[in-house]
Amino acid sequence: MCFRSDLRQTTSVQKSRVAWIAGEALMDLIPVLDGKRVPMVGGGPANTAKAVARLGYPTFFLGGISTDGYGRSIDMELRESGVDLSLVYRGNEPTALAIATIDENGLAKYEFELDGTASFAFNNSWLPQGEPDVIHVGSVATMLEPGATELLKWISTKSTPVLFDPNVRPSIQSDKDIYRSAVERWIDVASVVKLSEDDISWLYGDENVLHSWLARGVSLIIVTRGDKGLTAISNGFSIDIPAESISVVDSVGAGDTIGAVIVEGVLKYGLSGLSGENLIKVLERAVRAAAITCSRAGANPPWKAELDKP
Repeated sequence: MCFRSDLRQTTSVQKSRVAWIAGEALMDLIPVLDGKRVPMVGGGPANTAKAVARLGYPTFFLGGISTDGYGRSIDMELRESGVDLSLVYRGNEPTALAIATIDENGLAKYEFELDGTASFAFNNSWLPQGEPDVIHVGSVATMLEPGATELLKWISTKSTPVLFDPNVRPSIQSDKDIYRSAVERWIDVASVVKLSEDDISWLYGDENVLHSWLARGVSLIIVTRGDKGLTAISNGFSIDIPAESISVVDSVGAGDTIGAVIVEGVLKYGLSGLSGENLIKVLERAVRAAAITCSRAGANPPWKAELDKP
């Protein structure tokens, strides 16, 4: 096992408004027309890191990347998108796998091979010191032990805004009580929460819980609703933004792309400035970005030039 970090580099780029994206990088095995599965770089946080970097911001991924062949593919793809990997953990453990099934509507469901992988080797010994401008954390890394507790302890020491995306995977943990407990402990460190209506429905049955999260200090909640768009909820207001009409190839990475645009909004406007017209602009940009991602195979979020086109 080995890891490397360059905190001097982190310090030097923070003036340019830096994002840290914490969580798993793994390999999606995506079915194609002939029934074979094609490996594609995945993991919600890795997808988000790619998407933020493609939007032109200094983006550091904080997670484990294996030294195996899949890990080398992850390394190459993240670098090609502009993600800085100087803060990752490097381990000889295998890469975690997400085996996807795509339904007739292009929606993805997953089975996972996670145990003993480098992807979830979170530990305070390698997690960095310092403060970026925003931290995005989420997905399986926030509930899979023992790494999830290590990650939570580390992030609890930070004063920067935190965007939390639970990205619920019942195939990994089917006990709703256990999963709810895992999600709930992240609410107290989160500034923004982004999750799908399916996440809420499976965990809680209805959306009443969101108001309790706001009362506990969450500033903004983004609920993604598939082809119905998304909803932003805060104290005193709720905004619905419709989805763009497109021909869907698959939904892989769409929610992660939305999260990336929310991160961009925090970097651009600050957490306190993410309201009113600014918030509407960010949400409209998020659904446009998600539409681009859904229009092509795998987690392939748009580059800034694509998204900025009129």
